[in-house]
Amino acid sequence: MKRFGFSKFMLIFGLSFIYLPMLILVIYSFNASKLVTVWGGWSVKWYAGLLDNTQLMGSVVRSLEIACYTAIAAVALGTLAAFVLTRVTRFKGRTLFGGLVTAPLVMPEVITGLSLLLLFVAMAQLIGWPQERGLVTIWIAHTTFCAAYVAVVVSARLRELDLSIEEAAMDLGARPLKVFFLITIPMIAPSLAAGGMMSFALSLDDLVLASFVSGPGSTTLPMEVFSAVRLGVKPEINAVASLILLAVSIVTFMVWYFSRRAEANRKRAIQEAMDQTASESWQPQNQRAEATA
Repeated sequence: MKRFGFSKFMLIFGLSFIYLPMLILVIYSFNASKLVTVWGGWSVKWYAGLLDNTQLMGSVVRSLEIACYTAIAAVALGTLAAFVLTRVTRFKGRTLFGGLVTAPLVMPEVITGLSLLLLFVAMAQLIGWPQERGLVTIWIAHTTFCAAYVAVVVSARLRELDLSIEEAAMDLGARPLKVFFLITIPMIAPSLAAGGMMSFALSLDDLVLASFVSGPGSTTLPMEVFSAVRLGVKPEINAVASLILLAVSIVTFMVWYFSRRAEANRKRAIQEAMDQTASESWQPQNQRAEATA
């Protein structure tokens, strides 16, 4: 009989510490009572009530829109920055450029948000843009913050690539831009996907930056939840959080399923190629043996 060791205990404790509050949140989203901490029976009225809560649902749509735009822009800028850091080894100001790219990783969000707020105010006074803070300013702030994470993830992948494949393509007449889009991008596609999902999650979760650079009518979901929690947790908040957990779980399962399916197809293709090569090499040997006989 196997002993219940310390490592297994810590594993169960760690998983319970992470996922048990989420499970409690989902259970209390079906609470019929208006008081979140008092159980009043099972009910789905708070999910149905989300359709009437236009302010909360508007913040959800707004946050998802900003997160999508942030993921696209952060992947584009972060990939270009990573390509410069890994492939352009010598140029003036390389150390400064690398420090500027990774600075948002270690800089407190309060300082970043205050700096961006002062920048937008100064730009509005000098050039008249942005006239008011809203979705665009939040998108710029989130892109500035998330591009650093994408640059780090993509840089790690670019350093592991075999440059001989790209060099062979250029020897065959392909231009560098064509090599980048047809060879380099497909090889670093997993890191791009990881950076995009990380940027989406960071943008959807951000509260500090959005609080500094947002304006009237541009309240995001974290800001709405934080404002509501200060006055007491509402049952609608539990329902929204449960729906977000459900969406994240579905997306995670789909990514795992298709990744596993792609890996299985790849192993099957390799096995079929090996079997075909073995059969082709076996036929000439049989023909030579018959000819000798």
